[in-house]
Amino acid sequence: MTQTFGTPFIGRGDELARLTGVLDRARDGEPRAVLVAGDAGVGKTRTLTEAAARASAAGTTVLTGHCVDLGDVGLPYLPFTEILGAASAEDRFSPAFAAHPEVDRLTGSGPGAGAAPDPGGRLRLFEAVAGLLADLADIAPLLLVLEDLHWADQSSRDLLRFLLSRGVLQGPAAGGPARRLAVFASYRADDLHRRHPLRPLLAELIRLPAVDRLELRPMADADVARLVRALRIGPVSDTTVRRIVERAEGNAFYAEELLAALPGDDTPVSPAMPSGLADVLLIRIEQLSDTAQQVLRTAAVAGRRVEHELLRGAVQLPEEELESALREAVGHQLLVPGEDATYSFRHALTREAVYADLLPGERVRLHRQFAGLLAKEARSAKNAAERAHHSRESHDLADALAASLEAAEHAQRVGAPAEELHHLETALELWPAVDAGARPEGSTVTLTLRASAAAASAGETHRAVHLTRDALARAGSDTDSELAARVRYTLAGNLMRIDSLKDAFAYSSEALALIPAEPPSYTWVWAAATHVMAARHVGRAEDAERVARQALATAEQLRLADAQADLMISLVGLEAASRRTRNGRERLRRALELAHGAGNFPVEMRALFNLAIGCFESGDLEECLTWLSDGVDRARRSGLLSSPYALELRYLQSLVFYTMGRWDACARAAADDAELLPAAAGFATGPALYVALARGELEAAVTGARALLDRPFDWMSTLVASIVLTDAAAHGGDAAEAVRRLRTAAEALTDASGTGPPPVVVRLAALALSAVADAAEEARRSGDPAGAGHWADSAAEVAGLARSAAAQSEKDGEEGPEGRAWLARAEAEWLRARTGPDVAAWERAVAAFGYGDPYELARSRRRLAEALLAAGRREEAAEQARAAHDTAVLLGAKPLREALEALVRRGGLAESPAAGERIAALTARESDVLRLLGRGRTNRQIGEELFISGKTASVHVSNILAKLGAASRTEAVAIAYREGLIDPETAPSP
Repeated sequence: MTQTFGTPFIGRGDELARLTGVLDRARDGEPRAVLVAGDAGVGKTRTLTEAAARASAAGTTVLTGHCVDLGDVGLPYLPFTEILGAASAEDRFSPAFAAHPEVDRLTGSGPGAGAAPDPGGRLRLFEAVAGLLADLADIAPLLLVLEDLHWADQSSRDLLRFLLSRGVLQGPAAGGPARRLAVFASYRADDLHRRHPLRPLLAELIRLPAVDRLELRPMADADVARLVRALRIGPVSDTTVRRIVERAEGNAFYAEELLAALPGDDTPVSPAMPSGLADVLLIRIEQLSDTAQQVLRTAAVAGRRVEHELLRGAVQLPEEELESALREAVGHQLLVPGEDATYSFRHALTREAVYADLLPGERVRLHRQFAGLLAKEARSAKNAAERAHHSRESHDLADALAASLEAAEHAQRVGAPAEELHHLETALELWPAVDAGARPEGSTVTLTLRASAAAASAGETHRAVHLTRDALARAGSDTDSELAARVRYTLAGNLMRIDSLKDAFAYSSEALALIPAEPPSYTWVWAAATHVMAARHVGRAEDAERVARQALATAEQLRLADAQADLMISLVGLEAASRRTRNGRERLRRALELAHGAGNFPVEMRALFNLAIGCFESGDLEECLTWLSDGVDRARRSGLLSSPYALELRYLQSLVFYTMGRWDACARAAADDAELLPAAAGFATGPALYVALARGELEAAVTGARALLDRPFDWMSTLVASIVLTDAAAHGGDAAEAVRRLRTAAEALTDASGTGPPPVVVRLAALALSAVADAAEEARRSGDPAGAGHWADSAAEVAGLARSAAAQSEKDGEEGPEGRAWLARAEAEWLRARTGPDVAAWERAVAAFGYGDPYELARSRRRLAEALLAAGRREEAAEQARAAHDTAVLLGAKPLREALEALVRRGGLAESPAAGERIAALTARESDVLRLLGRGRTNRQIGEELFISGKTASVHVSNILAKLGAASRTEAVAIAYREGLIDPETAPSP
């Protein structure tokens, strides 16, 4: 393969694996062929080049032939003359060519070269080529690559049919050598119209047992994004990457062309298409009849997809002519018919090219036709959105404004905030261009506030802030005080979501000052409710509580149930540790009922989040998961998964899955939500990065973490990324980098909160300390007292930071079992850095993580095993190492498993007594519960399946843990699986 590429091979891992598998079998003497199909530009040549490079590196000779589009004057056998010509140039193949002189006609080296073979000699030529290829494969493993088979001439197709059906892929004669040969042939699937001459050949070949078909489908969006970043010299913005990914639709060539057309300053992608790409796409259009081209042009104005009846009304052709034209466009794979009487362009860029080729007057006329047709149809969200577009493009701006607002209303009713935002922003653009008399009632201030609310619901928090600031700028001195206050408390709420807390407090204070508390009013109550949250965030707890109690009384007086709920939640949060208590959770449940009854979704989500986080902080993970499931399901059903608090619920659910050792569920949830959540909400699936790191997928975890930091500052994204990058540095043994990551994170997260180091700093410090302690121990072993002293000093500094954060957390009433566990681990790591592993310190860490975090429990047990081994307590060390190893195997935590196996080998740890000898007999009911535990069931699900209460199921689970000597459900399943107490198929996959 002569073509080379300067970019890394991205995506296509599964396809490449299939091709290399065929090559491996071919080298073992099993000849095979693969027909590689895919649209133009999708990556066939790149994939074949990569496969050929691997084949060549493994000692396979690679010969490539290209078919060329020469119209009706194609040269016979063109790809084979290229293949055989390249082979004849190698001296080692000379004897084989000498044994098959008939082939000289194709190589240009014999007396008959260049002459077309006579009809009687055609079979002799085919047999000679087959024999030659068999002999070449005897000399060295052979790969033939035929590119662009859709342009192959008839003779080449006939020769390929012979070789695959009767020639080289057939088994050798009895006792003969195995044929070490593979054939890869590519073709464009989108070029194969119904009468294409290659279609019958493909149908024939694919039935052969030694021939496989491999379809290269469009690349995944994530792979296209990686390709764009790899191709671009210099940084490329997320907006640009996202726009290219959307337009390319998985086609690598289209992505490259769109990227190449960007200006050097990486401005957002222009709506215009690169001229070269447009020419490539329009060539196929120009092959159609005039009528079919007219239909395509009209369809392009409608958009990517058009209904048959709407197209018929716009194109104004007799039914038979329209059907004939559509059949032609479908046959050439330019349009794809849908089951609901619609037609879609096969690729969006084809539609763009056709649309861009329209004359300006023609474009306006067709848009006017579509707008008129849509105005006569029944009103719907889709109808309004399409009508707004066509009215705008036909310069009927008044109708475009009215239709945009109508579309926004429809989008809001069906829970589609991203679409609502789009329509509202369109309306804001149109507003000044429409005469005042033709505008609907209202003002741009209220319209902009509506847009900011839609942006917040769509997870576009920074956009929400921008829009609310715009509303503030639009609100002049003549704006009434209630609207002015509403703008300010809305801005304060949005600023809190991007952690601009001091500014949020300033604006909430202004809002409260604009409206008197008397007489009682809706606006004052919500201004006060917002101010309560802002004041709490900046440490003004007394101010917050005073205003909250006053506002709650007013809300009750006005019977504002949702405001009551919001203020009740705030008051629970202002009381130290209240949401962890029974009384606090009862009040939160009451708030949930009020918010749900009032139909206030955001407050309902806030109540659910506080109920869940209260359970999490108490270590009650099962109940936490119940609240989280309810909240996420509610948000998903409402189409508001990206709204405030819904995102926090989604993150916490993912975190609980990770913490409980349900790693597959964590990874699946992240994959399911990847297409649903906006880029700014990437933190919500962040715990899946923790899973990737713990399973040894270091590069994927680090890449995902860095992507979270490549956006405007977001507190939660910074938290997630910092955990991953600090732990990754520790995994890699880079203590200096781990400490640097900790310091950077602590500074960023503390500045944002403004109330001292947040609780997560304890975890970050413990992770960094593990690397520092490793470095200190290594320095002591290598006889480097200066190095050991340096790392001990570093450990003291980091441990001090952990203690400071823990003290702040305890002061705020936020420290729970998780925080205490991480502090215990930090203290144990600090001692390890100073003097070596300390048994008592690690026993405290193991006990602390027993609240329900099997992975961190196993990591602490590993260190405890090391400490016990150093203290000469070998049997106890072996017991701890074995328990940790069981968990690592069950979770698929490869690095931890390997570290434990190395510890067992290094320490010569004897097998501990079999667990079966220590396990008390389980009752029949406990055995049933254990079986369901192995399937990953929650207590509630166990109760439902066994017809017992969730509380009774919880008692059985506790008894099982005690009998098995397990500290967590995951460890219990690991022990039961190992000891044969449950069948292998019932244990959750790692």
